[in-house]
Amino acid sequence: MTALPTRVEHDLLGERAVPADAYYGIHTLRAAENFPITGSPISIYPDLIRALACIKEAAAMANHELGLLDEARMNAIVKACEEVRSGKLHDQFIVDVIQGGAGTSTNMNANEVIANRALELMGHRRGEYQYLHANEHVNMSQSTNDVYPTALKVAAYFGIFRLVDAMAHLRHAFENKAEEFRDVLKMGRTQLQDAVPMTLGQEFSTYAVMLGEDEERLKEASTLIREINLGATAIGTGINAPPDYAELVCRRLSALTGIPLITSPNLIEATQDCGAFAQLSGVLKRVAVKLSKTCSDLRLLSSGPRAGLNEINLPPMQAGSSIMPGKVNPVIPEVVNQIAFEVIGNDITVSFAAEAGQLQLNAFEPIIAHSLFKSITHLRNGCMTLADRCVRGITANRERLRELVENSIGVVTALNPYIGYANATQIAQEALATGRKVYDLVLERNLLSKAQLDEILQPEVLTRPRRMIEAQHD
Repeated sequence: MTALPTRVEHDLLGERAVPADAYYGIHTLRAAENFPITGSPISIYPDLIRALACIKEAAAMANHELGLLDEARMNAIVKACEEVRSGKLHDQFIVDVIQGGAGTSTNMNANEVIANRALELMGHRRGEYQYLHANEHVNMSQSTNDVYPTALKVAAYFGIFRLVDAMAHLRHAFENKAEEFRDVLKMGRTQLQDAVPMTLGQEFSTYAVMLGEDEERLKEASTLIREINLGATAIGTGINAPPDYAELVCRRLSALTGIPLITSPNLIEATQDCGAFAQLSGVLKRVAVKLSKTCSDLRLLSSGPRAGLNEINLPPMQAGSSIMPGKVNPVIPEVVNQIAFEVIGNDITVSFAAEAGQLQLNAFEPIIAHSLFKSITHLRNGCMTLADRCVRGITANRERLRELVENSIGVVTALNPYIGYANATQIAQEALATGRKVYDLVLERNLLSKAQLDEILQPEVLTRPRRMIEAQHD
């Protein structure tokens, strides 16, 4: 077998042969060998790669403006970063998403890819770092400890608003169903027992409202993500960066990303604190918990079709069993339930990792990043799938719903103000014991007239506050 061509690079540990066609270098190669953990490279998160490119581009422009980087190198770095931001060279970001070193491997992967592409643009070969160096030029005025958390925040910010859009898409689907089912009377339940009547539209509107509330909570969490520590360098003191660099690079990065970024007022605190990530993770968990509750409701309401509640029909998506003919399962709500379980677990991971940071740096931000990006991505995909492959196709079993209301003892609650609690209790007990309808028993005892009962038990009376009708008098 013919050996693939290589180039020789060196670092503090010695020399290594790097594939000649690779844009990454020796630091990335060692990291890829050291961390064979998940088999997933950081390129599975394109937002992270684009964020890194934005930071390197902003840094190059700031360093040039401050007289630290010549125009030729600045232009080459900027052009290379623009290519990465457009989606090129992402396959060269090969280090594992879970890695030791507080993100240094990710930062060096970016430095090397951008440096080698910039070298090509300047007319040199990859690896000719004497003309443009990954550390000295691409990483100028920077440290992993300010680049990496800033990249996570920029990437998370992009992801947050894609998730918000997906949640709005799902919310609109529920709102449309709420309008479609606004006149469908059904029994509400508490503790899985019959409670009082409501409409199916009211039930579906609650799912829309819950999503809308969490869209706002995510937007609130995004405001914390906007505060960055770029310019902090190693621990927040700004060593090896000029005095005006932090403010200038933040301004440049804001312009590139479209995010109104803010430089933290205390860079030492910002470099070690993962509170914004913990906050965001908590909000993602909140979204997951409520979304999972909604999906569990949909599965319960559609249970059956003969031996369950059978109040609604979920659109059939696939055969449900390899042994039971005709069985169809609620596979879309089930997959969203599982996403929620994962997100809840991710939040525990983020909590442990945020707490485990020591002194001036948190070394565990890679697992924080992996957990957050998984949660954001999977929740977004789950919301879109639930809306398009389930909620939009839900239908109501109107006859079944009407039957359950008519046969329910729960409607007696609506009669309390007219016949009294004692009479209502007796009616409920007799209805339960005999299987007869509350309506018939009230008429039989002459507690209310048929006209009064019909008016009291109208859907618009049962399902919202309204003044009492005048009770009959003997």
